[in-house]
Order: sequence, then C-alpha cells, then structure tokens
Amino acid sequence: MIRLPARTIVRWRWPIVVGWVALTAAMVPLGRNLHERLHVGGQNLSHTESTRAEDIIRDDFDSPYAAFAAVAIQHPTLTLGSRRYRAYVDSITAALRRLPFVLQTLNWRNSDDPSFRSRDGRTTFVLVGLSADSSATTDTPLLRSTVAGVQQRLGSDFKTYVTGDPAFDYDLRTTAADDSRRMEQRLVPATIVLLLLTFGALVAVLLPISVGVIAITVSLGLVALAATVIPMSIFVLNLTTMIGLGVGIDYSLLVVTRFREELEYAPSRLEAAEETIRTASRTVVASGGTVIVGFVALMFVPLQETRSVGLAGVFVVATSIALAVTFLPAVLAILGRHVDQPQWLERRLRRLRFGRGWNRYARAISRHPWRAITLSGAIAVTLALPALWLRMGLPVVGFFPANTDSARGLAVLEDMGHGGALRPLKLVLQTTDGSPMLELDRLRGLRVLSDSLRANPRVAQVRGLVDLRPGVPLWQYIELYGDTAAARRRMPIVFKEFLSHDGRATAFDVVLQDSVSLQGSMELVREVRRINVRALPMMGDVRMLIGGFSASNLDFRTKVEGLFPLLAVLVLGITAIMLALVFRSVLVPIKAVVMNSLTVSASFGLMVLVFQWGLGGSFFGLPGPTQAIFSITPVLVFAIVFGLSMDYEVFLLSRIKEEFDASHDNDEATVSGLTATGATITNAALIMILVFGAFAFARVMAVQMISFGLAVAVLLDATVIRIAMVPGVMYLAGHLNWWPGYRRPAGGSLRRASGEVGGSGRPTT
Repeated sequence: MIRLPARTIVRWRWPIVVGWVALTAAMVPLGRNLHERLHVGGQNLSHTESTRAEDIIRDDFDSPYAAFAAVAIQHPTLTLGSRRYRAYVDSITAALRRLPFVLQTLNWRNSDDPSFRSRDGRTTFVLVGLSADSSATTDTPLLRSTVAGVQQRLGSDFKTYVTGDPAFDYDLRTTAADDSRRMEQRLVPATIVLLLLTFGALVAVLLPISVGVIAITVSLGLVALAATVIPMSIFVLNLTTMIGLGVGIDYSLLVVTRFREELEYAPSRLEAAEETIRTASRTVVASGGTVIVGFVALMFVPLQETRSVGLAGVFVVATSIALAVTFLPAVLAILGRHVDQPQWLERRLRRLRFGRGWNRYARAISRHPWRAITLSGAIAVTLALPALWLRMGLPVVGFFPANTDSARGLAVLEDMGHGGALRPLKLVLQTTDGSPMLELDRLRGLRVLSDSLRANPRVAQVRGLVDLRPGVPLWQYIELYGDTAAARRRMPIVFKEFLSHDGRATAFDVVLQDSVSLQGSMELVREVRRINVRALPMMGDVRMLIGGFSASNLDFRTKVEGLFPLLAVLVLGITAIMLALVFRSVLVPIKAVVMNSLTVSASFGLMVLVFQWGLGGSFFGLPGPTQAIFSITPVLVFAIVFGLSMDYEVFLLSRIKEEFDASHDNDEATVSGLTATGATITNAALIMILVFGAFAFARVMAVQMISFGLAVAVLLDATVIRIAMVPGVMYLAGHLNWWPGYRRPAGGSLRRASGEVGGSGRPTT
C-alpha cells in the first residue's frame, strides 16, 4: 500500500492546520450563491436529433424569444367578463411590458385565441415572451415582484402564479440550494449525537464534524471555480453536501478511532499520530481511491450531468482524503490525550469501545460460513429482483419541486387544459436541395403533416405557418403566401417564429394534451419520428427533426442506456485492478466486484419498489408511483455506490491483511479484523445512512431518488454484505484469499485454528 510521510506531517502539524483553515476561509465567498451559476437543463447532447433541431432554431430563425413565461390567474368567484377582472389582467400586462427583457405579452384581451379562457370563465393566463439575453436567475424574481406589486394593490383575492421554463429553472435552483442548507443544519446535530455515542468524548466528536464541513466548503469553492470554465449541473450542489459530509466523517471516524487506540501503546502523542498515518490514513487513501474511480469513470461519459457530478465527486473525495491524511493527524498530534475530553463522559462510555460482541459474532460466522453466505446472498438477490423491471425515463408525477410558484401555476394551467403549451415539441422541416420551404405546392405537404399530427390523441394543438388560426382552409394559405415578401411584412412575428431567415426551414410547435404524462410525451416523440415525411406530397427533398423538452429527454435516455455498459466496464475493471495491486490478490478483487454488484443491484431493486411502483413512496412525500426512474439516476447511483461500498471492503480487508501478515493465520486474522472494524464500519455506515437518508426527503425528485439509492446501498453493504457475506467467503477461501502475493513463512505452515484476538499483539485498524 501507499507509504505516507508520517513524520513530516506530524513535524509540520501547525503549518498544515493553519494552511487548511486559510484555504477554507478563502473558499467560503466562492461557494456563495453557487446555485445561480449551475445549469438546470444540461441535456444539450452532441450528435442527437433534438440538439440538431434546437441548433437550427437558434441559428437559422430570427425569433427574438429565448423563452416564454406564463402568469396564471384564477379567482374563486369573479369571471373574465367582470370589470375588476379585466382591470387586474390589464394592469399585470402593462406592468410586465415595462420590464426591459419582456418583448411581448399576450392575453385574452389582446388576442382572439380562445385558449386563454377557461371553460368556467374564472381562470386565464398571460403569456410573456422574454428576450434572448434574459436570465432565469435574475429575471424570474423581477417578474414575480412585478406581479406581486399589482396583486397587492388590486387583487389580493386573486391566485396569481408565475410559471414556465424560466420559473421552473429558478425554482429548481433555489429549492436545491435551500434543501442543501436545511439538511446540513439538521444533519450536524444528529451526527454529533451519533458520534458522541461512538466516541464518548466531545472533542473527538467535533473533529469529524469539522472535517466534513471543511470538505464541503472547499469542494463547493472548487466547483464554483470549475463552473466559470465548464458547465456544471445543479445536481452537484446537493451531492457535494451529501458526499462531503458522509465521506469526510467516515474517514475521520476511522482515523480518530485508530489514534485513540494508538495512544494506549505509543510512548507519545506524536508517535501515536505517526502510526495512525501509517495505518488508518493509508487505508483511507486506498479506500478513497476506489471511490474516486467511480467519479472519474463518470467524467468519461460525454454528458454534462455525469461529467460535472464526476468532477465534483473527485473534488469532495480528494479533499476528504487530504484532510484525513494531513489536517486530522496534525490536529490529533496537537491534542494528544485531550481528544478524550471531557474525561467523565469518556470513562462512562468507554466500555462501548471494546467490541466484545463483535468478537463473538465473528467467531459465530467462522463456525457457520455457508449459513452466513446463503442467508445474506438470498436477501441481496431477493431485493435485487425488482431491478429487472427498472424503467428509465421521466417520472409521471412529482417532476417539478412541490409547493413552488411554478408548480402551482402549472397546476392552474393544467386545470384549464393548457399546461402542455409550456413545453411543446419542436418540429423543424428543412429542404435538402436549398429550395424555399414556402413553395406553393409544398404547402399541401405541410398541411397533410399538420393534420396527421393533430389527429394524434396525445396532441392538443399544432402551431405553424399552415395553422395560424383554427378552420382556415389550405387555399387561403396558398393565397397568403403567394407573395411571401408581403406576407412577411404583414406578419413579422409569425415569420420570425416559424420560418428561417433563408426561407429553407419551417418550424411547428406541437402542444401536448395535459393528460399526457412526461413518459407519454416521450412515446409521442417516437411516434412522430416514425412519420416518413418524404412520402408526403412535394416533400421528397425535406428532412424532419424533432426537438424540445421531451425529445431531448428521450435522446438523453437513449444516450445514457448506450453508455452505461462502458461506465460499468470502466468502474469494475479499474476497481478490480486497484484492489489487486493493493492486496496482491486475485480472489479479493473478484469477490469485491461480485459483492458490490449485488449491493448496487439490490439498491436498484428497492428504487423500483419505492419510486417506480410506489410501495411506501408516500413516506417520502410521493403523490404516487413515478412509473419510471430518472435516466441519470441509475448511472450516478452505480458509480457512487460502487466506490462508497468499496470503502467498507477496504476498511475490513486492510485490517484482516494486517493481522494475517503478522500471524499467517487466515481464520484468526478474519476474526480479529471483523472484531476490530465491525463497530467502526457500523458507526460509519449509520452516519452515511443518516446523511443520504435525510436527502431522500428533499423536494427535488432526482435528488430524492439518488439519495435513497445511496442510503439503502450503504445499509445493505454494511450489514448483509460486509459483515456477513465477506467474512464467510474469507473463512472458506483460506490462504487463497492472498494468492499469489502470499508466501508461507520458512519452516512453517499455515495455521487454521482459532485463537485469541490480536494476532499482532495490539489493536490496529
């Protein structure tokens, strides 16, 4: 394993501590308002149909609108015909028009479109076109404050909400940031209680908490710096907090526990710190390296979400490792036996640290290894079975953060039957021979396509150059576009939105029925893509591309499914090679890969049960079965879980290998290793489960799914796998565990008898 400069770290303990404190202070301002610099969508995939469609719309169309917001308005008794209702809508419209980034506003007063009126006449909305230089993070609050000002003066009894893509973007950012702060505030006290029960000393408790907080602060600062150069997904905000707190405390728990043991044997606190670095800190480097492997593998997947999460994960785990190797031993060398303060509490809880129960448990496993393997394997396989039905896509419920202005506004629009207007499919038709799209004979083909789209039961409305108004016959459009230049002068906004500036491409907006789920919208994309546009009248030289939110997500899912095998090969292969080099063994990496795969599969199975099928989902605030798991979730959970669960593998095997090197007795080394690390692994897992489990109650569903998957994976790994199945296999394999790196001592043979704990004569970790 890696040799660390223990003596140098201890000698320079004060400069190391001061350096980390200074670095943390420098990173604090960088991490402020980080959520405003992170990307929400991020699914801008290269070489996909949806991206090509969006590129054509952005580059070849002169539409001034970057996005649309909607102000949903509802009154319990008043109807649109009342003077007060009209005055309220007019006032909101006028106030919005004065904002510099608002280009146009449409409502039932300045448009004859009946879709602005609900059937009961009590609900309407104002559509707001935003300029290309508008920003969701700065302009959405201005939109809402403007609307709130009018509401306060004229309509306190009206329900008024600002929704639409910019509002969804803003609410997702602020919700993620608020969840991160809120969870951190709640987790720290709960973690202190758990650590107090573990250590029995307040000073020892505060050290892991400090390491976790420093790891988060420094990592968020590094993410902020990275966000100025490359796009970083909003997912990194919550994940950095979760992993920083969990991993930072995990590694600190191992180091502090080892230091307290070394104090019982070492002649001085400095030598105890040096021995801690040579053993526990070295184990942290090995285990942290396996965690980093998963995050590095994510960076090889060419998706913005995976790359940014991978980079953020490398930041937070590497920072946690560096703290456990330098900062924490330096602080421990300074504190010495003061780490056990207050003494009265430490003496009262000292008996919890000896682990006699773990010794009895380890010997019970040694007597019945097959029973342990069979029972734990049956549990893991049973929990993994639902993963066979895992369906990646967009959840049908709970997609947007609940109890936000944008979600309430969307609900109002859906009650009107017009929620689908906020995220239509974008169809782009482009001639391949350079001819103009508005040739009169080609209008017939556009109309046939439009009629076929409108006939689909999932489609509520089609908007385009041959669908300006309901019921207009084709001959009128032929007459209108006979003089294209005159028509462009008469309807400049229409032409900018639906015809490219060179006249070679046209666009359709396909608005979905509100009854169509997000998963159903992806099915519609597939159906539309199956249309052979070249078979339509006069359309033989036209190609059709489909973009928009649903098409982008379908392409994203397809890309993820195609890249997942590559990610799996990278993670499994690199992890196995690392473990083979660390332990000089063939069986150890094979066993670790197989058992970690069981952990990941069981985690996927439980996600399917709770989220996709809704079994117990109400406990996490789900309104019902999601029917699908976010496409990115299995990828992130696989990469992160594989690394985190390998942590406990390295913790346990490092101790067993250390005992085996001293005693050459495989059974006794396994008993001693499990006895010494069982409590540490369990306590570390409890903290990790607490951290991840708390975020399973977050308000962003993607974060909920990822956090739940991580929490149950750690729970299964630290119980079913790591302290039952692994020791059972270790007992059965005997000296083959360490082949080919093991050599029998000269003149001796491998002992198989069970003896007393501590083959090396002293506790080590």
